[in-house]
Amino acid sequence: MSLGTILLIVLILILLGVIPSWPHSRSWGYAPGGTVGLILIILIVLMLLGKI
Repeated sequence: MSLGTILLIVLILILLGVIPSWPHSRSWGYAPGGTVGLILIILIVLMLLGKI
């Protein structure tokens, strides 16, 4: 596995962990999910461009 694939899997798991419907993150709002989603999109674009 390449480093980019491992980062992608880890970011997807983090994104699932910060969804506001989970009890431990209900009071956080949507900010953590949006931030992790943005990082995930940037990582996917970089992987498609071959930079990672």
